[in-house]
Amino acid sequence: MKLIIKSICLATALCIMFSLIPFSAECTDISNEVFRLHILANSDSKADQELKLKVRDKVLKYTENLYKNADSIIKAETLTDDNLQSIANVAAREVKRNGYSYPVKAEIKKMYFNTRHYGKITMPSGMYNALRITIGSGEGHNWWCVMYPSMCVGVSTDYNALKSKTTDNQYSIMTDEGYEIKFKIVEYFVKISSLFS
Repeated sequence: MKLIIKSICLATALCIMFSLIPFSAECTDISNEVFRLHILANSDSKADQELKLKVRDKVLKYTENLYKNADSIIKAETLTDDNLQSIANVAAREVKRNGYSYPVKAEIKKMYFNTRHYGKITMPSGMYNALRITIGSGEGHNWWCVMYPSMCVGVSTDYNALKSKTTDNQYSIMTDEGYEIKFKIVEYFVKISSLFS
């Protein structure tokens, strides 16, 4: 009897695991089509957290104009890379304008992001390319969003643009609330996988 129960449990676990392989692959494809923004505040003080949001607004305004003609993630990343110093300068000017002398660093990094909800869109966990801006020591709470296609606070969220840049299945994954459990399972899998890469 114990052998039958163990066999049923193993078969169920294998069925669940194999059913998640296509879902996990779609989530990986999504992470390859999205460019994120990650801003680290100097500290968790109220003033530093407010400064982080002011820097965010200036950077988003600058990059919104920068990405007007970007029709792919490759173009958005290239534009970001080509203008990295200008983006850092925009952030540094805002820091200085608010009376601080913190250094500002801007870089493009491949980073792990947890599953995040942006209005009616859910972005699956995974490794994403991101513009990372570090203010001062970067020891405060962070702020993140999707820069391309644009889904950041402070700029318009264009769900049609997102839909046109993803497959129907990927868009369905990001907008269907029924995937929450699968997102969690994939998130654990990605976290474990990222430890070995």
